Amino acid sequence: MNDSAPPTGFPVYASGHTDSSRAVIVLQEAFGVNGHIRNVADRFADEGYLAVAPQLFHRDGSPEIPYDDLPSAMTFMANLNKQGITNDLNATTDFLATLGFGASNIAAVGYCMGGTVAFFAATLGTIGATASFYGGGVATGRFGLPPLLELAADLKSPWLGLYGDLDQSIPVDQIEALREATDAAPVATEIVRYAAGKHGFHCDARPDAYNEAGARDAHARVLAFFAEHLSDK
Repeated sequence: MNDSAPPTGFPVYASGHTDSSRAVIVLQEAFGVNGHIRNVADRFADEGYLAVAPQLFHRDGSPEIPYDDLPSAMTFMANLNKQGITNDLNATTDFLATLGFGASNIAAVGYCMGGTVAFFAATLGTIGATASFYGGGVATGRFGLPPLLELAADLKSPWLGLYGDLDQSIPVDQIEALREATDAAPVATEIVRYAAGKHGFHCDARPDAYNEAGARDAHARVLAFFAEHLSDK
């Protein structure tokens, strides 16, 4: 599969085979479903997943924003809201259901902005396991969502959080507060911190932020976490 407009009603990038035993929803950074996010989806497909990356900016034409144009990315992010995100996540899992995937064999992984969305997705009861790379909104909610510190009590899916100690937008004290909040959740949770990680440390398209050792370790941890908590269809 590749770029398509399935029954979600909006574009997604899809990679892999519909007869895969597990699916993963890849949730974009603030810069859209760009070459990097498509590459990430392809990496999951190489691991045997059907990977789908929904265009969360589809109401604004599904733009791909250059990494050096943060103001534009912030503008598109500001147009997101809880209802729209909920609709998009539900439409994506509904689409996967038509291919035989149920909650127990669907994962979600998000990066940057998508990390926040992945955490929220874990509260909906429609996904079997989730992972967030440097998802913000920890102490102050975004997109009309409560802060992650409050959402933690509503987690219904196992969740893995991956954060960098050098991330100036998500202080370490907030990460540790989130660890405490998620430890009390009724599902398995884990937070891993990377001492040399900046915001975006997983993104090899951003040389100023990328940390190869951290990125490789984090991706491997996500694969292991999903293998532990997902079933096969």
